[in-house]
Amino acid sequence: MDDMEQIELEHHRHHIQEDVRKLVEKYRAIFDWDVPGVNQARADQMIVAEIHRALGVVDQTLAQ
Repeated sequence: MDDMEQIELEHHRHHIQEDVRKLVEKYRAIFDWDVPGVNQARADQMIVAEIHRALGVVDQTLAQ
């Protein structure tokens, strides 16, 4: 049997994914406004990489 935390996470997984998608879209819009002729594919890669980095920082902070 799954533990209660895993079951709860499964109930919220879609919401977490949607929140992250909205965060990416927020920064995509900022790049569009601030960088004329932006290479959207490159900007997307950079945004997602930075979110990964930020999650690592958050993970380290929570582990303390």
